[in-house]
Amino acid sequence: MAFPLVEFLTILGAFGIGAISPGPDFAMVLRQSIAHGRSTAIVTSAGIASAILVHGTYTILGLGLIVAQSLIMFTILKFAGAAYLIWLGIAALRAPAPKEATNFNEANGAGQTWLKAFSIGFLTNLLNPKAVLFFVALFSVLVSADTAIIWQGVYIISMALMLLIWFVLVSLFFTEPRIRAGFYRMGKWFNRVTGVALILLALRLLVAQKE
Repeated sequence: MAFPLVEFLTILGAFGIGAISPGPDFAMVLRQSIAHGRSTAIVTSAGIASAILVHGTYTILGLGLIVAQSLIMFTILKFAGAAYLIWLGIAALRAPAPKEATNFNEANGAGQTWLKAFSIGFLTNLLNPKAVLFFVALFSVLVSADTAIIWQGVYIISMALMLLIWFVLVSLFFTEPRIRAGFYRMGKWFNRVTGVALILLALRLLVAQKE
């Protein structure tokens, strides 16, 4: 049972292009980086990557195809995801302006528990119906029906690791002191911009159609 290397590299390449595209995940990691610090942003990134394991698992089991083909299930997921983003957006609008950390704990995210940070990342990705469609399309088009389940599992784990590495790099970049200081100068405008961005992403999600 030889490992299908070409198929593996192809699916990772396609996934990588989708992973770096701006969306709710990127907006959330950016906000966590500026508002709560490096460790919080990295834990949020881990939550996002963990959701990929869920998407991949139900896709292999065939459940993703059921959701993708069911208008009712797709709509429920769409409204749940949009409601969650709107809630996060409103919370961002009401939050105090981010300010420069005065000690190590503040600089590294002591203001938010790791469980909450992980949950925010996990749910942001999990409740995105576009992720469901993306995974179903990816596996339907690029993965052969003859590919063993164990290799498909390797694909999913590799995709989760790729996404984790990407968002850890994003977290490291936006928590650089000079970068973060630029956002601090925005004061409450940072919360207004990120809050509105999350709400607009929710509205975009609401008008999304099954393809």
